[in-house]
Amino acid sequence: MQKVWFITGASRGLGAEIAKAALAAGDRVVATGRDPDHVRAALSKEDDHLLVMRLDVTREAEVQAAVDAALQQFGRIDVLVNNAGYGHLGFFEEATAADVNMQFDSNVFGLMHVTRAVLPAMRTARAGRIFNLSSLAGMRGSAFSPLYCASKFAVEGFSEALAEELAPFGIRVTIIAPGPFRTDFLSARSLQVAGAELPDYAPTRDTIRATFEARNGRQAGDPLKLAAAVVELANHPHPPLRFVAGTAAFEVVLKKLAAMRIDIEAWRDRSIATDGDYEDARPWQPPSHTASS
Repeated sequence: MQKVWFITGASRGLGAEIAKAALAAGDRVVATGRDPDHVRAALSKEDDHLLVMRLDVTREAEVQAAVDAALQQFGRIDVLVNNAGYGHLGFFEEATAADVNMQFDSNVFGLMHVTRAVLPAMRTARAGRIFNLSSLAGMRGSAFSPLYCASKFAVEGFSEALAEELAPFGIRVTIIAPGPFRTDFLSARSLQVAGAELPDYAPTRDTIRATFEARNGRQAGDPLKLAAAVVELANHPHPPLRFVAGTAAFEVVLKKLAAMRIDIEAWRDRSIATDGDYEDARPWQPPSHTASS
């Protein structure tokens, strides 16, 4: 069955490649970005299968207008890809409150704006797929990227909770967590770096920056292969909650899970000892979710 995709951040990188892959599969695509001309240039085509829309995800009015136009043009939205966002680099102490707000406005609140606007149509249809782009930074915190990691950790938690809420309506949520992919993510065009530089952080800063510069353009991940995987997931009857993309991300995540288990198990007795001696205590269970058909 032909699907209708709504993709944010489709002017370059993974967003553009996912749009191309969906179009190549014969689907219809609403490709959005802050500059529609850049989106058109990236996709190199304009036909009745493609609708290009201006969209700054931080502006709720633009979000609703783009979703309304998509529904008017194609009648439904089957697949939402929340890809728009950017990475802020720098030590936390060097970041300003404005830096924090901008990072979350784009990566978290913008994603929520788009999801909120799309959900009524999916819920009415009792079907839909939502792909939220996280990152290896959403599964493991690392120095020099606390704002970016915090925003992607927020995407992870939001997506897990949303998946539970929407499952009764036939809507599936998948978190895409890529490791290093050969896009322009590490370029000055995509990254923002804290302006203030405190001398105490200089040695670590120089080392991390050198690592990023060495990796830029030499990442192992292939964006075309990830885009193909997303199209495959959109058509799979049982998509996963989380899809970790790339060997580097896969190995790092497994190491973190093992380290978490060791850390938590080491304090098992003390953790359990904090339970109260309450006769009416019941084992905690997650709430059940039901929805009328």
